[in-house]
Amino acid sequence: MDPIHFALLVGAGTLAGLINTLAGGGSLLSVPLLVFIGLPGEIANGTNRIGILAQGAMAIRSFRRAGLPALRLAAPLLPPVLIGSWIGAALISRLNGAAFERLFGVVMIMLLIPTLRGSLPSKKQKPVPRPWPVPLRIAIFFLLGLYGGAIQAGAGLFVLAALQRTGLDLVLANSVKVVIIFSLTVAAAPIFLFAHQVNGWAALALFIGFACGGWIGAWAALREGEKIIRPVMAVAVVAMAGRMLHLY
Repeated sequence: MDPIHFALLVGAGTLAGLINTLAGGGSLLSVPLLVFIGLPGEIANGTNRIGILAQGAMAIRSFRRAGLPALRLAAPLLPPVLIGSWIGAALISRLNGAAFERLFGVVMIMLLIPTLRGSLPSKKQKPVPRPWPVPLRIAIFFLLGLYGGAIQAGAGLFVLAALQRTGLDLVLANSVKVVIIFSLTVAAAPIFLFAHQVNGWAALALFIGFACGGWIGAWAALREGEKIIRPVMAVAVVAMAGRMLHLY
Protein backbone atom coordinates (compact mmCIF):
# COMPACT_ATOMS: atom_id res chain seq x y z
CA MET A 1 0.00 0.00 0.00
CA ASP A 2 1.14 3.55 -0.79
CA PRO A 3 2.53 5.16 2.41
CA ILE A 4 0.36 8.23 1.80
CA HIS A 5 -2.76 6.08 1.62
CA PHE A 6 -1.68 4.24 4.78
CA ALA A 7 -1.23 7.51 6.68
CA LEU A 8 -4.54 8.81 5.31
CA LEU A 9 -6.34 5.71 6.57
CA VAL A 10 -4.74 6.04 10.02
CA GLY A 11 -5.93 9.65 10.25
CA ALA A 12 -9.40 8.87 8.91
CA GLY A 13 -9.62 5.86 11.23
CA THR A 14 -8.83 8.06 14.22
CA LEU A 15 -11.61 10.47 13.29
CA ALA A 16 -14.04 7.63 12.52
CA GLY A 17 -13.22 5.89 15.81
CA LEU A 18 -13.78 9.14 17.68
CA ILE A 19 -17.15 9.66 15.97
CA ASN A 20 -18.18 6.06 16.60
CA THR A 21 -17.35 6.28 20.28
CA LEU A 22 -19.09 9.61 20.79
CA ALA A 23 -22.27 8.71 18.93
CA GLY A 24 -22.02 6.59 15.77
CA GLY A 25 -21.62 6.85 12.02
CA GLY A 26 -17.83 6.84 11.72
CA SER A 27 -17.97 4.12 9.08
CA LEU A 28 -19.74 6.64 6.85
CA LEU A 29 -16.26 8.16 6.50
CA SER A 30 -13.96 5.15 6.59
CA VAL A 31 -15.77 2.79 4.18
CA PRO A 32 -16.14 5.34 1.35
CA LEU A 33 -12.49 6.34 1.82
CA LEU A 34 -11.43 2.71 1.39
CA VAL A 35 -13.41 2.61 -1.85
CA PHE A 36 -11.96 5.95 -2.91
CA ILE A 37 -8.38 4.65 -2.65
CA GLY A 38 -9.23 1.66 -4.80
CA LEU A 39 -10.69 -1.19 -2.73
CA PRO A 40 -13.83 -2.91 -4.06
CA GLY A 41 -16.93 -2.22 -2.00
CA GLU A 42 -17.19 -5.67 -0.43
CA ILE A 43 -13.48 -5.59 0.56
CA ALA A 44 -13.91 -2.11 2.06
CA ASN A 45 -16.88 -3.33 4.11
CA GLY A 46 -14.98 -6.32 5.49
CA THR A 47 -11.74 -4.43 6.11
CA ASN A 48 -13.54 -1.71 8.07
CA ARG A 49 -14.63 -4.29 10.66
CA ILE A 50 -11.05 -4.73 11.86
CA GLY A 51 -10.91 -1.05 12.77
CA ILE A 52 -14.25 -1.30 14.57
CA LEU A 53 -12.86 -4.12 16.72
CA ALA A 54 -9.86 -2.02 17.78
CA GLN A 55 -11.99 1.04 18.55
CA GLY A 56 -14.51 -1.00 20.53
CA ALA A 57 -11.84 -2.74 22.61
CA MET A 58 -10.16 0.54 23.55
CA ALA A 59 -13.44 2.30 24.34
CA ILE A 60 -14.77 -0.60 26.44
CA ARG A 61 -11.54 -0.65 28.43
CA SER A 62 -11.81 3.08 29.09
CA PHE A 63 -15.50 3.00 30.04
CA ARG A 64 -14.87 0.04 32.33
CA ARG A 65 -12.06 1.88 34.09
CA ALA A 66 -14.50 4.76 34.63
CA GLY A 67 -16.78 2.37 36.52
CA LEU A 68 -19.67 2.18 34.02
CA PRO A 69 -21.57 -1.16 34.14
CA ALA A 70 -21.82 -1.39 30.35
CA LEU A 71 -21.02 -5.11 30.08
CA ARG A 72 -23.71 -6.08 32.60
CA LEU A 73 -26.37 -3.92 30.96
CA ALA A 74 -25.51 -5.07 27.44
CA ALA A 75 -25.50 -8.82 28.22
CA PRO A 76 -29.32 -9.43 27.97
CA LEU A 77 -29.42 -7.70 24.56
CA LEU A 78 -26.55 -9.60 22.96
CA PRO A 79 -28.23 -12.90 21.89
CA PRO A 80 -30.62 -11.32 19.33
CA VAL A 81 -27.91 -8.88 18.24
CA LEU A 82 -25.37 -11.66 17.59
CA ILE A 83 -27.84 -13.83 15.67
CA GLY A 84 -28.84 -10.87 13.53
CA SER A 85 -25.21 -9.95 12.92
CA TRP A 86 -24.30 -13.44 11.67
CA ILE A 87 -27.20 -13.44 9.25
CA GLY A 88 -26.56 -9.90 8.02
CA ALA A 89 -22.84 -10.50 7.44
CA ALA A 90 -23.51 -13.78 5.63
CA LEU A 91 -26.02 -12.13 3.29
CA ILE A 92 -23.99 -9.00 2.51
CA SER A 93 -20.79 -10.97 1.87
CA ARG A 94 -22.47 -12.46 -1.21
CA LEU A 95 -22.89 -9.06 -2.91
CA ASN A 96 -20.37 -7.99 -5.53
CA GLY A 97 -18.47 -4.72 -5.20
CA ALA A 98 -20.62 -2.59 -7.52
CA ALA A 99 -23.88 -3.72 -5.88
CA PHE A 100 -22.52 -3.03 -2.40
CA GLU A 101 -21.25 0.44 -3.34
CA ARG A 102 -24.65 1.48 -4.65
CA LEU A 103 -26.45 0.02 -1.66
CA PHE A 104 -24.06 1.79 0.69
CA GLY A 105 -24.52 5.07 -1.17
CA VAL A 106 -28.30 4.85 -0.76
CA VAL A 107 -27.90 4.05 2.96
CA MET A 108 -25.65 7.10 3.39
CA ILE A 109 -28.26 9.39 1.87
CA MET A 110 -30.95 7.88 4.12
CA LEU A 111 -28.75 8.42 7.18
CA LEU A 112 -28.11 12.05 6.29
CA ILE A 113 -31.46 13.21 7.75
CA PRO A 114 -30.92 11.80 11.28
CA THR A 115 -27.30 12.99 11.11
CA LEU A 116 -28.40 16.56 10.41
CA ARG A 117 -31.18 16.41 13.01
CA GLY A 118 -28.68 15.20 15.59
CA SER A 119 -26.48 18.23 14.95
CA LEU A 120 -29.20 20.67 15.99
CA PRO A 121 -29.31 21.31 19.75
CA SER A 122 -32.67 21.13 21.46
CA LYS A 123 -33.63 22.93 24.66
CA LYS A 124 -36.88 21.02 25.13
CA GLN A 125 -37.06 18.43 27.88
CA LYS A 126 -38.12 15.17 26.25
CA PRO A 127 -40.37 12.86 28.28
CA VAL A 128 -38.96 9.44 29.13
CA PRO A 129 -40.66 6.98 26.74
CA ARG A 130 -42.20 3.73 27.85
CA PRO A 131 -39.84 0.73 27.63
CA TRP A 132 -40.65 -1.75 24.87
CA PRO A 133 -42.24 -5.11 25.74
CA VAL A 134 -39.66 -7.92 25.81
CA PRO A 135 -40.70 -9.55 22.47
CA LEU A 136 -40.56 -6.19 20.69
CA ARG A 137 -37.19 -5.41 22.27
CA ILE A 138 -35.80 -8.76 21.08
CA ALA A 139 -37.10 -8.12 17.56
CA ILE A 140 -35.65 -4.59 17.45
CA PHE A 141 -32.20 -5.64 18.61
CA PHE A 142 -32.24 -8.57 16.18
CA LEU A 143 -32.88 -6.09 13.36
CA LEU A 144 -30.14 -3.81 14.69
CA GLY A 145 -27.76 -6.77 14.66
CA LEU A 146 -28.87 -7.68 11.13
CA TYR A 147 -28.15 -4.15 9.92
CA GLY A 148 -24.88 -3.88 11.83
CA GLY A 149 -23.62 -7.19 10.53
CA ALA A 150 -24.46 -6.24 6.96
CA ILE A 151 -23.71 -2.50 6.63
CA GLN A 152 -22.27 -1.32 9.98
CA ALA A 153 -22.34 2.40 9.06
CA GLY A 154 -24.77 4.28 11.28
CA ALA A 155 -25.53 1.22 13.42
CA GLY A 156 -24.23 2.99 16.51
CA LEU A 157 -26.69 5.84 16.05
CA PHE A 158 -29.61 3.39 15.82
CA VAL A 159 -28.44 1.34 18.82
CA LEU A 160 -27.96 4.51 20.88
CA ALA A 161 -31.48 5.67 20.02
CA ALA A 162 -32.89 2.27 21.02
CA LEU A 163 -30.98 2.22 24.30
CA GLN A 164 -32.26 5.66 25.28
CA ARG A 165 -35.77 4.14 25.22
CA THR A 166 -34.74 2.17 28.31
CA GLY A 167 -34.24 5.38 30.32
CA LEU A 168 -30.42 5.26 30.41
CA ASP A 169 -28.65 8.61 30.44
CA LEU A 170 -26.60 9.47 27.36
CA VAL A 171 -23.21 8.57 28.82
CA LEU A 172 -24.30 5.16 30.11
CA ALA A 173 -26.33 4.39 26.97
CA ASN A 174 -23.30 5.27 24.87
CA SER A 175 -21.05 2.90 26.82
CA VAL A 176 -23.58 0.06 26.37
CA LYS A 177 -23.79 0.89 22.67
CA VAL A 178 -20.02 0.46 22.37
CA VAL A 179 -20.26 -3.04 23.87
CA ILE A 180 -23.10 -4.02 21.52
CA ILE A 181 -21.33 -2.74 18.39
CA PHE A 182 -18.09 -4.46 19.42
CA SER A 183 -19.95 -7.74 20.02
CA LEU A 184 -21.81 -7.76 16.72
CA THR A 185 -18.53 -6.96 14.95
CA VAL A 186 -16.83 -9.90 16.68
CA ALA A 187 -19.63 -12.07 15.31
CA ALA A 188 -19.48 -10.66 11.77
CA ALA A 189 -15.73 -10.24 11.21
CA PRO A 190 -14.88 -13.98 10.75
CA ILE A 191 -17.43 -14.22 7.93
CA PHE A 192 -15.63 -11.48 5.98
CA LEU A 193 -12.24 -13.03 6.75
CA PHE A 194 -13.28 -16.45 5.47
CA ALA A 195 -14.77 -14.80 2.37
CA HIS A 196 -11.36 -13.12 1.72
CA GLN A 197 -12.94 -9.68 2.00
CA VAL A 198 -10.29 -8.07 4.23
CA ASN A 199 -7.25 -6.17 2.92
CA GLY A 200 -4.34 -6.67 5.34
CA TRP A 201 -2.50 -3.34 4.99
CA ALA A 202 -5.66 -1.27 5.01
CA ALA A 203 -6.93 -3.24 8.02
CA LEU A 204 -3.68 -2.53 9.89
CA ALA A 205 -3.96 1.21 9.18
CA LEU A 206 -7.56 1.29 10.36
CA PHE A 207 -6.70 -0.81 13.42
CA ILE A 208 -4.19 1.82 14.51
CA GLY A 209 -6.44 4.77 13.72
CA PHE A 210 -9.66 3.37 15.18
CA ALA A 211 -7.85 2.32 18.37
CA CYS A 212 -6.62 5.90 18.86
CA GLY A 213 -10.08 7.29 18.09
CA GLY A 214 -11.76 4.88 20.50
CA TRP A 215 -9.38 5.84 23.31
CA ILE A 216 -9.84 9.58 22.70
CA GLY A 217 -13.60 9.38 22.21
CA ALA A 218 -14.21 7.44 25.43
CA TRP A 219 -12.86 10.39 27.41
CA ALA A 220 -14.37 13.15 25.30
CA ALA A 221 -17.32 15.24 26.45
CA LEU A 222 -20.21 13.60 24.60
CA ARG A 223 -22.55 16.52 24.17
CA GLU A 224 -19.93 19.09 23.20
CA GLY A 225 -18.26 16.61 20.88
CA GLU A 226 -21.43 15.88 18.96
CA LYS A 227 -22.08 19.57 18.27
CA ILE A 228 -18.74 19.83 16.50
CA ILE A 229 -18.50 16.44 14.83
CA ARG A 230 -21.98 15.94 13.39
CA PRO A 231 -22.07 18.95 11.00
CA VAL A 232 -18.64 18.01 9.64
CA MET A 233 -19.75 14.42 9.25
CA ALA A 234 -22.91 15.48 7.40
CA VAL A 235 -20.83 17.36 4.80
CA ALA A 236 -18.57 14.33 4.37
CA VAL A 237 -21.59 12.03 3.99
CA VAL A 238 -22.98 14.13 1.13
CA ALA A 239 -19.64 14.30 -0.65
CA MET A 240 -18.82 10.61 -0.31
CA ALA A 241 -22.36 9.44 -1.13
CA GLY A 242 -22.22 11.36 -4.41
CA ARG A 243 -18.88 9.73 -5.21
CA MET A 244 -20.17 6.21 -4.50
CA LEU A 245 -23.35 6.77 -6.50
CA HIS A 246 -21.15 7.97 -9.38
CA LEU A 247 -22.82 11.39 -9.49
CA TYR A 248 -19.45 13.02 -10.31
